[in-house]
Order: sequence, then C-alpha cells, then structure tokens
Amino acid sequence: MHYDIFNGDADGICALHQLRRQTPIPDALLITGVKRDVTLLASVSGVENSFLTVLDVSLESNRQFLQAILDNRGNQVLYIDHHFVGTLPQSPTLTTHINTAADTCTSLIVNSLLQGRFCKWAMVGAFGDNLHDAARQAAHPLALKESVIKQFQELGELLNYNGYGESLSDLLVHPADLYRATLPFADPLEFIATAPELAVLRQGFQQDMALALEQQVINPGNRNRIFHLPDTPWARRVSGVFANCKAQEKKEAAHALITHNTDATLRISVRAPLTDRKNADTLCRAFPSGGGRAAAAGINQLPVEMLDGFIEAFQTTFAGHS
Repeated sequence: MHYDIFNGDADGICALHQLRRQTPIPDALLITGVKRDVTLLASVSGVENSFLTVLDVSLESNRQFLQAILDNRGNQVLYIDHHFVGTLPQSPTLTTHINTAADTCTSLIVNSLLQGRFCKWAMVGAFGDNLHDAARQAAHPLALKESVIKQFQELGELLNYNGYGESLSDLLVHPADLYRATLPFADPLEFIATAPELAVLRQGFQQDMALALEQQVINPGNRNRIFHLPDTPWARRVSGVFANCKAQEKKEAAHALITHNTDATLRISVRAPLTDRKNADTLCRAFPSGGGRAAAAGINQLPVEMLDGFIEAFQTTFAGHS
C-alpha cells in the first residue's frame, strides 16, 4: 500500500501534485485534512509493509507516530517538509528532504528535487505560503508575463484559503478533492481556465475577505498589529489568507490574528515581519499546541486565560518592530 500524506493547504497540494505528475501512483491512499491538522500520521501509525510519502507536515508534531511507523515491519518513508524538525530520527527506512529556511516551502523543495520540471506548480505553492519573492525567483527562468504570474498568485492564495478551518466542515472543498482536481493539469493555467472548484473558492474568498477587511486592529498605535475575528466559519476560513494579506500590506510589522474554536479555545496565526522572517515559530512553540516555521506559525488551541500572556510575548518577541 502507498500512502500520500499531505497538508491540505496550497503548499501540500502543490508539492504532491508535482511528485505525482513525475511518478503517478493511482492507487495511493490520500491522507489530508485542514491546514492545522498537524498530526496526520496518527491515523496511519499502525500500518505495515507500506510506502509513505509525507509532505508539508511537521515532523516534530508527528515524532511518536513517525517512530511507530518506522518500527513497524516493512515500511519506507519519504519525508519532505520545511517546518521546525528538532532531532531527526535515525532509520535506514526514512529518507528526508527538510529545509527550515524562512524563504522556502515544501513545493519549492520538491521543485528542486525534480529539477524544475513542474516549476509553475511550485510557484503556486510558494505564493500560497506567502513567499512572493521566492515564487517570483523560481519563475525567473520561465520568463512569464506579469499577468500569468498574477494568476498563479491568485490560485495559490485560493488553494491556501481553502485549507483553513477548525474542521473539514468549515472548508468549501475537501483538500483531497481539490488535489484530485488539479492532478490532470500539467499547467496551472489550464486548471484556472476549466476547474469549477476554482469558481467556488473565488466566490467564497471574496465574500469572506470582504467581512474580514471590516475588522479593526485591536492594538491601534503599534506598528505590530493584532486582529481579533468573530466566532464564525467565515472567520476561520479566511484567517490565514487575511493574515498573509496584512503581512504583505505592512512588511515591516509582525501580525497576530485571533479566531475562535468551537471548544472555547482560541486559534492564533502569527506572521513575522516580511523584512525579518524569524521567531514566529519560537513564540508559538512556547504555548500549548503551538508550532510552525520561522516566518509563519500558529497556536491551534490556546486557552482563553493565556491570551494576555500570548499578547505580551508577541509584543516582546517583536519589540524591535513595535
């Protein structure tokens, strides 16, 4: 059995798209979920005699499940990612390509491994991860028109938008279905021109973003900005793209976005200043259920009573930018 395990956002989808255009595995079992479902390996920790490809999923968050998979009989694991990793497990059945640099993502790592064969999809993934400069740098050898690059940027942002939510019921399209919809297309422009899923995402994004843009910063007067969105599915859906939008709008500032979970905890998204992409992950890992990467990180379930402590830590971490 082959398992393709991938983050349900733009980066995870575009990374897997490139690999399966290169090496099709039609009967692979897809394991994915919302973007913040960081323990995807838990559901397959008991498998044996299988090959598992893991993309854009934090190894640190899945360490115990990965170790169980490696300890089981006959498994082989290919792990490609860009999140904080800690100490790598040592196993002859584990192959890793992990780069935690702030200016890369899983799609760009795969693009390098495949020597740029599906570079346009890597660009889409990078745009979705808010790595605009890196996406454009990858595009440079292709000499693409600006109008085409803008279409790739929109597609990346829409794929990423669809990954955010507390549960799959918050999403407009299941990430596995969205991945399957992209797979027939070697060129993202063909997908953009024909896919009905994109029209659904575009309409939802426009409606959700219009509501988000009405929200006011809760710490006016500071260069770093904090936003608190209401307890609604639209807010959970748009949270990541809204945070990326605000980060691009004010690149010298750090940003924090607070949304509500249905279990009365809070979900936090953090973006380090785009002019100094660091420390978002160390900030978030200091709190329960926190993790991510240097430029962008989050906390999945922050107890409400810890919010003041988080805000204080956010301000301290990015004090040089306040």
